[in-house]
Order: sequence, then C-alpha cells, then structure tokens
Amino acid sequence: MEPQRSPLLEVRGNIQLKRPPVKAPSRLPLPGTRFKRGPDQMEDALEPEKKRTRGLDTVTKIATSRPRAPALTTVPQTQGQTTAPKVPKKTGPRCSTAVATALKNQKPGPAAPAQKPGAAAPVLGGRKPTKRPAWDLKGQLCDLNAELKCCRERTQTLDQENQQLQDQLREAQQQAKSLGAECRTLEGELARAQAQAEQGQQELGNLRARVLELEEQLGTQQGLVQELQKEQLGLQEERRGLAARLEEQERRLQASEAALSGSQAEVASLRQEATTQAALLVEQGERLHGLEMERRRLHNQLQELKGNIRVFCRVRPVLPGEPTPPPGFLLFPSGPGGPSDPPTRLSLSRSDERRGTLSGAPAPPTRHDFSFDRVFPPGSGQDEVFEEIAMLVQSALDGYPVCIFAYGQTGSGKTFTMEGGPGGDPQVEGLIPRALRHLFSVAQELGSQGWTYSFVASYVEIYNETVRDLLATGTRKGQGGECEIRRAGPGSEELTVTNARYVPVSCEKEVEALLHLAHQNRAVARTAQNERSSRSHSVFQLQISGEHAGRGLQCGAPLSLVDLAGSERLDPGLTLGPGERERLRETQAINSSLSTLGLVIMALSNKESHVPYRNSKLTYLLQNSLGGSAKMLMFVNISPLEENVSESLNSLRFASKVNQCVIGTAQANRK
Repeated sequence: MEPQRSPLLEVRGNIQLKRPPVKAPSRLPLPGTRFKRGPDQMEDALEPEKKRTRGLDTVTKIATSRPRAPALTTVPQTQGQTTAPKVPKKTGPRCSTAVATALKNQKPGPAAPAQKPGAAAPVLGGRKPTKRPAWDLKGQLCDLNAELKCCRERTQTLDQENQQLQDQLREAQQQAKSLGAECRTLEGELARAQAQAEQGQQELGNLRARVLELEEQLGTQQGLVQELQKEQLGLQEERRGLAARLEEQERRLQASEAALSGSQAEVASLRQEATTQAALLVEQGERLHGLEMERRRLHNQLQELKGNIRVFCRVRPVLPGEPTPPPGFLLFPSGPGGPSDPPTRLSLSRSDERRGTLSGAPAPPTRHDFSFDRVFPPGSGQDEVFEEIAMLVQSALDGYPVCIFAYGQTGSGKTFTMEGGPGGDPQVEGLIPRALRHLFSVAQELGSQGWTYSFVASYVEIYNETVRDLLATGTRKGQGGECEIRRAGPGSEELTVTNARYVPVSCEKEVEALLHLAHQNRAVARTAQNERSSRSHSVFQLQISGEHAGRGLQCGAPLSLVDLAGSERLDPGLTLGPGERERLRETQAINSSLSTLGLVIMALSNKESHVPYRNSKLTYLLQNSLGGSAKMLMFVNISPLEENVSESLNSLRFASKVNQCVIGTAQANRK
C-alpha cells in the first residue's frame, strides 16, 4: 500500500503533470561531464509552479475532505537529460570511429518549446480540450490523470531508448577497449617490424659489402689460380728432374747401405774403445784430484819453507822535485847466485855530523846491513812485486788464512803498493786489485775440476782506535762509532764488524768500484812528510768459501790486505796549535797500534800463553790471520831520501825483528 498524500500535494502534482515535458535533443555527453541542471534552470522551472500554487489555495482547501489519492511517481528525466556513463578517453583511431557511430544511431527527440507560466494544458489526442470551469475539479483531475498516463507512457519509451543507448555505449566502450588493446598490439608488432626492417637493411648492406669483398677475392683468386697453373707447369718440370735425381740417389743409397754394414762393425769397436776411454777418464779424474791435493800440499810446504812470516823490503823511487840521494846511500848487494838472483839484502849508510876524528875531519858514514826474504829496488814495478806474492795469495783458495801488511813511515809508498796509483793505469795497479783478479782466474780454472767458490768483500779503517766502514754510503758515511768487532756467533772463532757492509763480488769491476768508494771515505791529512797521508789503518778482507759437491769437500779462509798508517815524529819542544795537537794524538794512536802488532808477533814467535790481541783494534780484528794457522807477509816500505834515514832505520829494524820470528806450521781450514 502506498502512503496517502495530502490533497494539496496531490493538486500540486497534478498541476505539475499538466506541464508538457520539454524534449531536448539527445546527444552523447563529453567525457568527464555529467547531466545536471544548474541552479538557474531549477529556479526557472519552479517559478511557474509557485504562481500556479498561489491561485489554487482555495481549491486545495475544498479538496481536503476528500480521501487521499495514491502518490504519483516522479517523472523521469527526458531523453536529452538522461545521464550516460563516461566515455573513455581516446585509445586509438578505431575507438573514435565507434563513438561516432553510436552518436549517429542515437535519435534525439523533438524539442518542445517551453510553456509560459499560466498557459493552458496541452491538447491530448490531437484535439484541443475544452476549458473546464474552475469548480469542475473532478474533470480537471481526470484530465490530469490522462495527461499523467501519457507522460508515463512517454517516460517508459524514453527509458527504453535510454537503456538502448546505454547498451550501445557499453558496447562501444568494450569495442574501444578491445580496439585499444589491438592497437597497442599492432603498434608493438609495427615497432618489431620496423626493427626487423632496419636489421634487414643493415644485413643487406653488410651482404652487399660482403659480395663486393667476395668479388674482389674472386678476382684475386682467379689471378692466383693462373699463377698457380704456371707454377704447376714449372713444378712438373722440376718433378721430372727430381725423379731422375731420385733414381740416382737410390743407386747411391744402395752403395751407402753396403758401406754402412761395414761401418757398424767399426762403430761397435769404437763404442768399446769409448767405454775404455770413459774408465780411463774417471781414473784420470781421480789422479787429477790427487795431483791437485798434492799440489796444494807441496805449495803449502814451499810456503812453509819460505817461512810463515816473510818480510819484503821495497824502496820507492825518488819523486820529481825531491833531492837526489848521495851515491852509496842505498846499496843492493847481489844474491848468493850472482847478479841473476833477486836481491835479498840492503845496505844503508848514515853519516853523523856530531861525530868527528881527532884531526877534526868528519867521521866516516856508518853502514847498516839488513837481510830480508826479498828486496825490491826503486826500479821494481807493480807486476814484479805481485809475481812474488801470487802463490801466497793462491793459498787462500786452498783454505789457509793469508795476511799481507804494508808497513813503513809516512810517504814511503805503502798505499801505492796496496792500492796502486791514480788514473786507472793497469801498469800501476796495486796488490789488492791484482790479487782479486788472480783469485777469480784460478777459481774459474778449478771450476772445471768440480770446485765452486764465492767471495765476500769488506773494507774498514781503524782511526784513533775507532772502526769505520769505508764502504758506507748515504747517511751512514762517517758513522764509525757504530761499528764494533764481535764474534759471528756463540762458540764461533770468526770475527765480524757490526754495521759494516759485506759485499759479494765476482768480477774485477765490482772490486774497482769498492776500492774507489773506500778511497773517497778514508781519513787522510797533510803531514810534514806527505801532502796527503793516510792517518788510519785500512783493512781489506775477502772471505773465500770453496766447495766440491762431488766429493763433499769444503774450505774457507780470509784474505786480509792491510795498509798500515804512516808515522812521523813530532818535536815535543815546539808550541803546538789545535791542528798540530790533533796530529800528535793521531801519531800516538798509530804508534801504539804498531807497537801492539810487534808485541803480538813476538808473543806468537815465543809461543807465549797470552797474546795481547785486545790491546789494539787492529790486532783484535786480525787475530785469526796472525796465529799459527795463518800465513803472513809484511812489506816494509822505506824512503830513498837521506833526510828520512832515521825513520827508515826504525822501520828496517822493526821488520828485521819480525823476519826473525817463526810462528809455526800453518793448517788449512777444511771441512
């Protein structure tokens, strides 16, 4: 049951129904818009209703006593005001075509002119209705009901048309979606087709370039084929010649095979002979080794016969600018075998002006005779001096410690004897470079017998009882206080100098570089006897290690070449300045170490239980080269000038005492 409405509302509804619906042209809405009336349109539509309502107040009052009529349904919107769903945005060309088609199929209804307020009701059925009097409310109600029925029918018709249009719109939207998806698919296929087309174009270009290249190669190959054909013809001719040569070689091969059968017997005999020769070679190797050991024994025996402590005397020549000594000042008597024998004696004359005869004439000069193992006059060269000690140097390779000194006063030629003269002249090379060259040469010869040798060199100086490394480079130069003499290890007899460089050497150039560096670092000073005098003891040591791997033999020994500092006497009665006092302290330190060296040699000669090695850094460093298992040679260098006769006599007397010492039999350091 529908709720009853008041007569006033019913009359208002009937009056409202009398207004003919305004038909608007049906058109599809634009995307994103809605069909809503604006506020101005609503006011214009409601304005006539208000006016009509005012004139019907009396009528509604009369109709209040009547029963309520059923509620009228609201008239739906006209076809032009039907709300349609939003049309999706453009998805492609096909979607826009579908929307245009749907708009064409929609038939808009005829637009009815808007009625003015207070106008008469429209004519139903094509006839103009008669105007009813104002009191005929029932008739007016019937007219309104008829008009309402017509409006409802028209509403249904419009609803159906709206539903059809909505269905068409949905179909168009679905078709647009499918067309959009298809469009995207086609666009992807189009992009792939374009990429394939571009790739095909590129491949086509590559193929064209390849075709051109192949055409060029074909032309080249054709030329090569022609050349090969010509070459084939030449090879065929050559083949014929080779075939002829092959036949000739086959004939020669047959002859060679016949000769080979005779040679095989000869080879068998040669193999047997080679086996015999190999056995003889092994026997010769054993014999050679025995001869080498015998050579070493005889060599050592020869050196022992000469004495384990030998003293050579060398007199330097008179230098330019020095006075010539008087005749008979130095004499070199011939040896026992005559003038052909090397001199071994030296006579020095000394005149004392303080002595005189009763007649007042000066006393005759006093002669001093000395005898040494060898005496080198001023004319002796460096090669002659080294030839005399070459066999002694070679004893170091056999495992015997060897020590060679250069002793004498300042300016007597000690450094020249040991290191040589300036300028790099091979004729004036000293004992150190010559000795190492000789050792390298002999070691190479012994390598053919299975011996391998290694050499490690060090060069230090002892200045004022301080050990300094002459091979130091960079910031370590001059830091002599850091070097100390220590044992190589617990229970070891070998001595080493801490913080000193020990450089492996294997050739002459490496030794020359070390000597040049040491010459720059050595402490020298100007003295009364020499413009540039050595004020320290320089000790060059070469540690030699040999091994015979095939026989398990090892040997090792040091070779020490010592250039002792020169000494000169200072008059204590003179007033000494700071520089002279420094020279005096140097001289005192030098004379003290030289005196200790003489005491050590005397103690070894007398077989004393205590040998004062530690009284001097020099003897402490060289104690392994001064004992009974070592071989020692001293060069006493003297000046030929008469003004140096006192110092020369002191040097010769010291050397004579050393020459009279007998240390004992040397022993090789072998394992």
